[in-house]
Amino acid sequence: METKFINTNTLPFCKGCGHTTVSQNTETALQKIGLGLLDVILVTDIGCHGIIDKAFDTHTVHGLHGRSVALASGVSAGVNNPDKKVIVYIGDGGATIGMQHLLDAAHNGYNMTVVVHNNMLYGMTGGQPSEFTPEGFKTPTLPQGATHQGYDICGLVATAGASYVSRITGLGDISDQLAEAFSRKGFSLVEVMEICPSYGVKSNPGMKLKTLIKEAGIEIRVYADKEQKAFETQEREDLPSLFDPKLEIEKEFSHKLDKDVRIFLSGTAGEGVQSAAEMLIRAGMRCGLHGTKKGSYPVTVGVGFSASHLILSPESILYTGAPKPDVIMVTSEDGLKFAQKLIDNAGEEVLLIIDSMLEMPDTKARIITHHFREHFGGRNAMITAMFEYLRQADVIPTEALEKQFMGSKMAANEKLVRLIGEEFGFSRGQ
Repeated sequence: METKFINTNTLPFCKGCGHTTVSQNTETALQKIGLGLLDVILVTDIGCHGIIDKAFDTHTVHGLHGRSVALASGVSAGVNNPDKKVIVYIGDGGATIGMQHLLDAAHNGYNMTVVVHNNMLYGMTGGQPSEFTPEGFKTPTLPQGATHQGYDICGLVATAGASYVSRITGLGDISDQLAEAFSRKGFSLVEVMEICPSYGVKSNPGMKLKTLIKEAGIEIRVYADKEQKAFETQEREDLPSLFDPKLEIEKEFSHKLDKDVRIFLSGTAGEGVQSAAEMLIRAGMRCGLHGTKKGSYPVTVGVGFSASHLILSPESILYTGAPKPDVIMVTSEDGLKFAQKLIDNAGEEVLLIIDSMLEMPDTKARIITHHFREHFGGRNAMITAMFEYLRQADVIPTEALEKQFMGSKMAANEKLVRLIGEEFGFSRGQ
């Protein structure tokens, strides 16, 4: 069968992992019930299952560990359309952490299907036991084996009021079972029993999944199959706007854009990349443009790279990423390393604005260099790179960015204001 929802033949899981079976059978099940790409919202969280996000061409949402059901509840209530399919992927570890979310979602009848990837341990963090680990099952941190039976999540959510609940073995073709759950209105759940090839198999040598399930007394069956009143959001039109009028940005300047421009900023964490990005977006909004900003940085936050995808457009923006930027700004070695692939793939139509102290990359992009770090300091390199971009490209007036800059905390640095003013012609900086 030709894939429609999954965009790769190489899924990101360990060899032999049941997560691969779940993902592939989700593809088949969705095709069986005739859903389209834009009809599906996949919600995942931190855990091995969550690295599947990029492989699905549907809408995807990735959240904190154990919170995928909570996020999906908000998505379901916000979409408020039972014809759109909200699918939640969660592991037994995440379900342990977010069990109350599972029970509440089942009780309220939110339109979603939860697929629990139960490999009976925390596979991403070293193989610790979860509250779903069956009695006698060994893990690297519990070599003597679990001393008591884990939670029966199927029994719990069935009692809470779910419309459809089943537990299945994650072997072979499970697409019909998934399709049955996906086709239900209201809350449904499928618990897929798996075994982790990295920790479960090694800690329990010779143990077969079906044998384990049988010896642990785990029932493979349908726990609930009934009509449930699905949750409906009660919409009201007499409520005040949540947007503070004080936050509105009035149009003061004109612009010269007849289509969107996609900008990628890449620098060092702690050097004001995200703040500079927001300034440029707000400056564009002062010119009547639509703008989006999507930050990217490592979990360490204060070290390593800091990057931001920006879009300025005369029309509404429906996607916030900039995978193929028109402009790339690089102000540090960290930023250059992170942006290297984009620079390598850049064509002659891409403008690369880069600090002259860096080693110049081999690229087809048009290159503009400047002494950003040397003249203005690392913390101010990105904002000055933006002023240089506007001087070169003339997409919006420099005055718009100047006004945004002068209203920021950075303007308290009189020396910086003077230097930038002298370089770019600020009347207040001269």
